[in-house]
Amino acid sequence: MAVKLRLKRMGAKQKPFYRIVAADSRNSRDGKFIETVGIYNPIKKPHELSVNEEKALYWLNNGAQPTDTVRNLLSQAGVMAKYAAAKKKEK
Repeated sequence: MAVKLRLKRMGAKQKPFYRIVAADSRNSRDGKFIETVGIYNPIKKPHELSVNEEKALYWLNNGAQPTDTVRNLLSQAGVMAKYAAAKKKEK
């Protein structure tokens, strides 16, 4: 099973709200997912971003691939830096 960290769109028309989820890559964008990792609300000023670092690091360490957008959001939250430091420490 190929797991991806990606955005799941929620909210009404013209008012998007996203959940960052771990999902099987074969499932549809808004379909079945394994676990919610965080939220992203681009409508609020400034943008609202909340990530559960433990869950995100768990999925990254177990081979989940983040999409480009989620990778950028995780970088803003500081999760990718912690993941890179942990990988560097292993070597």
